[in-house]
Amino acid sequence: MGKAMLEVRNLKTKYVTRFHEDVYAVDGVSFTIEEGKSLGIAGESGCGKSTLALSMMGYYFPPLHYISGDIIIDGKNISGMKPDDVRKTILGSEIAYIPQAAMNALNPTQKIIRFIEDVIRAHDPKKDKKEIREIAAARFKELGLPPETLDKHAVELSGGMKQRTVIAVSTILNPKVLIADEPSSALDVTSQKMVIKMMKELMEKGYIKSMLFITHELPLLYNVTDDIMVMYAGQIVEKGTAQEMVFDPVHPYAHGLMDSILVPEEGTRGQKLGAIPGAPPNLKKPPDGCRFAERCKYACADCRYTAIPEKPFGDGRMYRCLKDVDELKEVYANE
Repeated sequence: MGKAMLEVRNLKTKYVTRFHEDVYAVDGVSFTIEEGKSLGIAGESGCGKSTLALSMMGYYFPPLHYISGDIIIDGKNISGMKPDDVRKTILGSEIAYIPQAAMNALNPTQKIIRFIEDVIRAHDPKKDKKEIREIAAARFKELGLPPETLDKHAVELSGGMKQRTVIAVSTILNPKVLIADEPSSALDVTSQKMVIKMMKELMEKGYIKSMLFITHELPLLYNVTDDIMVMYAGQIVEKGTAQEMVFDPVHPYAHGLMDSILVPEEGTRGQKLGAIPGAPPNLKKPPDGCRFAERCKYACADCRYTAIPEKPFGDGRMYRCLKDVDELKEVYANE
């Protein structure tokens, strides 16, 4: 195994509503990303992907609250750090975040160079404007963005350029971990390709050491990440290599997720799309047993009342289901 850049251990976080109700959006999540590796997280809307991303930043503001668990970046445990300390010493340099709707993250009244000045000076107040501009221009040029972009406002950029600019600004301090929350959403195919190419270049050139890529599209992760986790109702239900998760998913939810998506690599002619009935459970009162049981056509009575831990199998894979792997694969093969 390589050096761990990010370790998340049994992380639990919640939202507290205005009626003082607890919503357990991330419940006992654990995983590791090694240096030079990228990990994808897939799952339908509301499964906890974005909340997990925010939680890993260690920067909690109501209604999001930390409950327990560890977030370790390059050996440094940031769990329980004060928000100001996290902002001054962690965000941007140790871990960076590209949020959903990143194209709207740029203040339209400021030039792009101002965002970079703010990021760099938050960690090194002594840097002067000339030096910051030289750093920014060199990075933008290297990533295929014209240096003139620095003197433009966000409204002067296309959607694809806005997204690439946000990525360049977020990674200007060479963070050890980059969290990208659906960075290619709302883009046309050409712009998606450019954004993904840019993120791969950041990894290849060593500007970022590891990456967590979040999306609801499993096939997209196949072309971007080394490994994939599938998340459902605040928990990880399966993890494996990108190849395994796209072409040989085991957990009924992961299998259903792939069955509902066209996979170009398999050829689209003759492919039949499936559908997962029902809706995720209410996380104010999570089920005692499998959280997918009410929607799973393979569930038995025990599934609904038995707590199901993560079960390792194969070479580094895991899944969360009462049924054996061979039993599940046989059922899928006979459908």
